[in-house]
Amino acid sequence: MLSNQHSIGVQKILIVDDNPYILRGVGLTLEKEGYEVVTAVSGEEALALIKKTGLPHLALVDLNMPGMDGFELCEAIFQFSDLPVIMLTAIDDEQTIVESLDRYAEDYITKPFRPAELAARVRRVLRRVGSFNYTLDPVITVDNYLQVDFPERKAIINRQEVNLTPTESRLLYILMRNAGRTVTNHFLLNRAWPTEDAYEDRLHTHIYRLRRKIEPNPKEPKYVISQWGTGYTFPAPNHS
Repeated sequence: MLSNQHSIGVQKILIVDDNPYILRGVGLTLEKEGYEVVTAVSGEEALALIKKTGLPHLALVDLNMPGMDGFELCEAIFQFSDLPVIMLTAIDDEQTIVESLDRYAEDYITKPFRPAELAARVRRVLRRVGSFNYTLDPVITVDNYLQVDFPERKAIINRQEVNLTPTESRLLYILMRNAGRTVTNHFLLNRAWPTEDAYEDRLHTHIYRLRRKIEPNPKEPKYVISQWGTGYTFPAPNHS
């Protein structure tokens, strides 16, 4: 497995492919661009790695793999996060490409690929989705009151574990990824329910339930803050 020592400010990319030559080639390309690279040869290994080391900033996922395929891996990941994914696969089928982009992927790259183009597409996706300002540890510490374990779909409130639903976990991930910025209702609806016609009442209901689980006082929220008529904001990390 390729891996660099993680350092603050370095974005981590997970590559999932059962071909060791692809793993090495893509890994070297992205390491030269300054990214931290971790790799997995199967969907099952990728999930185990995420639970052990924390979420990456971006994943490149092959579709055809023994055992859990790329779609199944994305479905599993999306049960607890909204991790940006680029499909990197030899499948050049229009229906598969459309399904990938509709349901899971920020981009779709077919093999064989040009290393410079791959690096450019990775940069483009990371610029568009933004970085995750909190440290992506297995358990993410917000402050002394709140920690979040996304792979296990749990919030730790004053050392007490609270289970999150897939939708609550995904919404919290989106808000934390955009910490310090207002996330619009429209964006949250599209990301939380990408293949459904969802409306603001549904979003507000899930936000209400999330607040009841993680806020010291849900009536005066300090984490999921309403921007009336626009969306919600999660506080930026305090690095002082």
